[in-house]
Amino acid sequence: MKYSIGIDIGGSNTRVAVIDEDLNLIERVQFKTDAQDPDVTLKKIASLISTFNKEFVGIGISCPGPLDLETGYILRTPNLGEKWWTLPIPGTISELTGLPCYLENDANLAGLAEAVVGEGKDKEFVQFLTISTGVGSGQVIHKQIVNGAHGFAHEIANCIVWPGGPSHGNLVPGAIEAVSSGTAITTRARNAGLEVAHAGEVNDLAVAGNEVAQKIMAEAKEHLANMIATIIAITDPEIIILGGSVAMKINGFAEDIQELVKARVFAPVAPYVDIRRSTLSEDSGLIGAGYLAFSKAAAK
Repeated sequence: MKYSIGIDIGGSNTRVAVIDEDLNLIERVQFKTDAQDPDVTLKKIASLISTFNKEFVGIGISCPGPLDLETGYILRTPNLGEKWWTLPIPGTISELTGLPCYLENDANLAGLAEAVVGEGKDKEFVQFLTISTGVGSGQVIHKQIVNGAHGFAHEIANCIVWPGGPSHGNLVPGAIEAVSSGTAITTRARNAGLEVAHAGEVNDLAVAGNEVAQKIMAEAKEHLANMIATIIAITDPEIIILGGSVAMKINGFAEDIQELVKARVFAPVAPYVDIRRSTLSEDSGLIGAGYLAFSKAAAK
């Protein structure tokens, strides 16, 4: 049996997993990311890998984008401090472990996992979106990630869906992440005077009849549906899979988006709109990272 390492570096937590060639997670360790000092996190990753008693074909690394995939840099992300930016993450981990390392956008790798073992495993044109802290997107065609000319394909977080709409961090006002992400939903609700801890609580208030919460949830779904309908018009995927805490934990969310999207595409296209909630756990990015390492090793 062959093995790879999957790594998911997030703003809050880092996860390291041993993946077998059937894409099963054999072992998984999670620890707090040092968002300001990458050296601490990368050395801990290398130390963990040294404790796994197996031989590995390589390492796949999932990071939030945008990324420079040629050099293996994070160009800029609100989730990790500036010391992480322009740091050659795969090169550094490779030096520490002696293993070949490959970097890829986190949503792309989650989409890759969906395309090889998830809801899209029997499809050739797979679209994935994560609706969670942020809004991410990845497309996989014939089991290959679509990166575009410069590695920025499907970096949709900053796409404007609501001109002059809500602001969120460094995003352009009205960007999809500023409207439909879990963070945006929660922030808008708090700014409107609601006491909520997360988007699920905003939805609970909406279900209970709170008009402010209903408006916020309706706008989040409406603009997400607009974004997805645009993606369909441009790329015509066979299936669209929704992951992330908002899509996974709010009952009926994917079904609502499906109906809204059907109403926003040409009539002949509507029967082909197939939007489903992910059936993989939060570890889809790790699975995708492990598969990336296997595929790179096989290509050599």
